[in-house]
Amino acid sequence: EVQLQASGGGLVQAGGSLRLSCVTSGFTFEDYSIGWFRQAPGREREGVSCTTLDDGLKYYTDSAKGRFTVSRDNAKNTMYLQMNSLKSEDTAVYYCASRWGWYAGIPGPGDFGSWGQGTQVTVSS
Repeated sequence: EVQLQASGGGLVQAGGSLRLSCVTSGFTFEDYSIGWFRQAPGREREGVSCTTLDDGLKYYTDSAKGRFTVSRDNAKNTMYLQMNSLKSEDTAVYYCASRWGWYAGIPGPGDFGSWGQGTQVTVSS
């Protein structure tokens, strides 16, 4: 059974940091691309970041560039999203999702088939 579990969210003041983790199981992690997404109240789910299978190329939505860092640890079947300099507009439920094979670019929600439960990130101003 494919499982993805995002964790690490919480309440943080603007300017603070959080590190999200996406722990996966049930599939061969190194063969799957994992994307990070978020959905704020009243807004559509959007892609935030993705890294290629070899963790070589990294992609970020414009609002995340320079503040977020994505990485994956194939030995631990885990994807990470380090979020620094958080802003109130980063407040959302953050999700990770998987798809088989190489993926390069800002992740599109429709391109990823297996989703985990999200983790809430709340940034207070």
